[in-house]
Amino acid sequence: MLNYKLEKNRPFIISGPCSAESEKQVIRTANAIKPIVDVFRAGLWKPRTKPNNFEGVGEKGLNWLNKVQSKLGIKVCTEVATPKHVDICLKSNIDMLWIGARTTVNPFYVEEIAQALKGHDIPILIKNPTHPDINLWIGAFERLKKHGVNNLVAVHRGFYNDTSSTFRNEPRWEKIIKFRKANPEIPIICDPSHISGNSKYVKDISQIAMDLDLDGLMIESHYDPKTALSDRKQQISPKNLIDIVKGLTLRSPELNDDNISSQLQSFRLDIDNYDMKILELLMHREDIIKQIADLKHLNGITVFQLKRWFEILDTRKKKGETLDLDENFVYEIFEIIHKYSILKQTKILQNLDNN
Repeated sequence: MLNYKLEKNRPFIISGPCSAESEKQVIRTANAIKPIVDVFRAGLWKPRTKPNNFEGVGEKGLNWLNKVQSKLGIKVCTEVATPKHVDICLKSNIDMLWIGARTTVNPFYVEEIAQALKGHDIPILIKNPTHPDINLWIGAFERLKKHGVNNLVAVHRGFYNDTSSTFRNEPRWEKIIKFRKANPEIPIICDPSHISGNSKYVKDISQIAMDLDLDGLMIESHYDPKTALSDRKQQISPKNLIDIVKGLTLRSPELNDDNISSQLQSFRLDIDNYDMKILELLMHREDIIKQIADLKHLNGITVFQLKRWFEILDTRKKKGETLDLDENFVYEIFEIIHKYSILKQTKILQNLDNN
């Protein structure tokens, strides 16, 4: 899958409805997306937040997926959350399985599934946990590898956000970069449906995923989204799916033009120089932090002062605006700087108290 985009000139595509609802819905959707899809997806067991919502058709849906395989010649995949799910899917010759975000978050569940998969070479997709704990995600891969399951793919579906946001789940793209750095051999596909939570954002999220050189997309598609029994708002029609995939711009991670490469290298050297200056300024800032900590210890002043924190935020925000810097960017930078300033002062005061 890592070289799929180069060979096919498009990303690896997994698509299908959020949930298998009926044989008609499964076959009709699969047939409509056949020209663009590599693997057909449909959930049979749906872990819902609240009871009494549609929780999937269960085991009987396996027959419908088998018909997609035999009649349409398309590989199929579904979600598993228990060893029993794994067992019946393997017996039904399902081509690929995925472990959902609400399962990845629990190491006990992942371990049980890993044990059930031992000795099988079926491809397994692992979605990121609901909260942004990359080590927990990496741990899920390690558990499966420990049991000899090595045909693994990561699925980025965003992370839960309890604040108001455009998206259902925050992309936190920096987490994906961190994951790839730690696991360069594992393909990563993006789930723009669950990130966006709204069909109108699926196209943009898909393009960002391609710009970040992810390997594929898992997009929810239903032949009639407005009638879907689950997540209808984020599902797209087969026609929309085909249009989105065909409209993606694929960019090369490699530079083949010496002139462009030379220009880029020049820009990177400038960036390197500015980064070195930033580090030197942070060093000088920390020297002052040490002096402040000594003064606070001498005069019995608390490390954290809310009024000062608000002052920092306000003045840096205003300065950032005059420099045309994004407000959130400025806030996050100084939040981190102030956090480590507080930690540094706290450590200094503790050492002085102990002497």
